[in-house]
Amino acid sequence: MSETNATGAGGRTFGELDRLSTEELREQAFALARERRDVGFFWSVLRHLPNSDEAAALDGAPNSVGPTIDEANALWRELTGHGYEESAPLLRAAFIDYLLKH
Repeated sequence: MSETNATGAGGRTFGELDRLSTEELREQAFALARERRDVGFFWSVLRHLPNSDEAAALDGAPNSVGPTIDEANALWRELTGHGYEESAPLLRAAFIDYLLKH
């Protein structure tokens, strides 16, 4: 079976996910991680973003995961001009991998 036809835990194939835009992948991966309260995934993504040092100041308390992630996402979009810059390939891979595994 090729990688393109391999089905992930979510029932989708790599090929199906790879056809989505990076923003669509981000939205789906973030929604899933938010539902699973997977703080580790969010922090791993934030470490790879341009200007990630500014995001380090956000409060990571477990009872504020939803607002913190939304704030981090807003901060990232503001700081990067709504683009992914040179991080796009790495972020796409991380989003696809997360969606396939969960």
